[in-house]
Amino acid sequence: MSANSVPQKLVSDHFEVVDVPVQNESSAAVDEELIAFDRKMLLKLDIALVPMMAMLYLLAFLDRANIGNARVAGLQKDLRLTEHQYQTAITVTYVPYIAAELPSNLLLKKIGPRILLPFLCTGWGIVTTLQSQIHNYPGLIACRFFLGLMEGGLFPGIVLYLSGFYRRHELQVRVALFFSAAALSGAFSGLLAAAIQQMDGIGSLRGWQWIFCLEGLFTFCFGIFSFFVLPNSPDQVLTFTPEQSARCIERLKLDIDLSEADHVNSTTILSIFKSPHIWLQCLSLFGSGACLFGLAYFTPTIVQGLGYNPTLTQLMTVPPFTSAFIVTMVSAYLADRYRQRGLAAIATSFVALAGIIMFYQGRGVAIRYTSLFLLITGVYATAPSLISWVPNNTAAHTRRASAIAMAFIFTNAGGIVSTWIFPQKDAPYYTFAAKFILALTIIMIVIVAANLYLLKRLNQRKADQEWKEKVLERVGGLSVAEQIQILGDSHPDYKYTY
Repeated sequence: MSANSVPQKLVSDHFEVVDVPVQNESSAAVDEELIAFDRKMLLKLDIALVPMMAMLYLLAFLDRANIGNARVAGLQKDLRLTEHQYQTAITVTYVPYIAAELPSNLLLKKIGPRILLPFLCTGWGIVTTLQSQIHNYPGLIACRFFLGLMEGGLFPGIVLYLSGFYRRHELQVRVALFFSAAALSGAFSGLLAAAIQQMDGIGSLRGWQWIFCLEGLFTFCFGIFSFFVLPNSPDQVLTFTPEQSARCIERLKLDIDLSEADHVNSTTILSIFKSPHIWLQCLSLFGSGACLFGLAYFTPTIVQGLGYNPTLTQLMTVPPFTSAFIVTMVSAYLADRYRQRGLAAIATSFVALAGIIMFYQGRGVAIRYTSLFLLITGVYATAPSLISWVPNNTAAHTRRASAIAMAFIFTNAGGIVSTWIFPQKDAPYYTFAAKFILALTIIMIVIVAANLYLLKRLNQRKADQEWKEKVLERVGGLSVAEQIQILGDSHPDYKYTY
């Protein structure tokens, strides 16, 4: 058998495979060949997609959160911003960000990710670059508004995009890469800011202006580059053979989400509001967003409150985010290997809980800095499990797109809240923020546990033959693809992921 061919018994009748028949081989040998074939195909897919998506998200997070580094480098002082104005400017980012998520996800299939995702990237790259030229509060507000508008569709678009290439259980570790990228952006942001702010005065620009200018220009260039390399679908992956493209599409059908003719309609969109498990996932993501974005924006300020100068402050933000990057990848791998998103989220939330208790109680520099390691690591490592649960547990394109968008609306609503929980008057201990994050973390653990219980009950109900026959009565005679389009993930053969 050739290295690039697919074992005959697993190719659907929609694809023709020219190869030597394998019917004389043992079943074990065929399965072993298939595993090797899939491993090679997934490696090619990972090389083609994952670095690109991770870089897009890293740049998005970097360009959204680098205002915290710019603040340390003198932005707030130079623009004469009050504390209220600074917080308002961050909040403004989320208004168009939230508004853009659902329309962007629904447009993704029509326009194609190869056009939409690079367009968004180049757009916010231009805005970030122009942010270096602002001279007053209204200018900052305008830039933050358009930054949110351009970035809003990116991450839900990435999750939806990847669900068109990977099976449900394979999304976890890939989604984790983006949150690892977010953690890595925190580390990079500190390192870059520490270096770039040394350019203060060059070209009559302040250090914070150079931060926006250089990081924005790189984003713009990467957006142009991504237009030439991103595929729209498995059959457009440049490194795939025809057999690998066929196998990639075939594997997606094993998740029973076969509806290529899925049309956007209000009934399907509104159906997500009737699903308790989606509501629980969204509520947990609200808490995750409030904690994660709060730390992304205010960690430089918190660290500066420990008594470090601006350059050392930027550098001291790096280790906690580096720790978050490593643990996020490890926890995501374990959650994916054992298919336990809920338990993984609970375990990492307890790490965050230990960190916020230390942050609340501690008063010495050492213990407060150590608490940031646990808190940032736990918060960032929890997010992939919560996010991947959404596409894992929704079926049919429009329903999944709507659920993903709804999840990110809640996540970014938490982001709005996060901008107001670290007022400067509470420095250096930020008691209110500590209590708020502590309460959210406990609530998240309870919600995730409740959702885990609910999903298990729903799967148990689907195993009941009488219930299954009753549900399928109204879609009798239709193909599985058409049944999925109508029933979504409530289809009896669709099993929820824990």
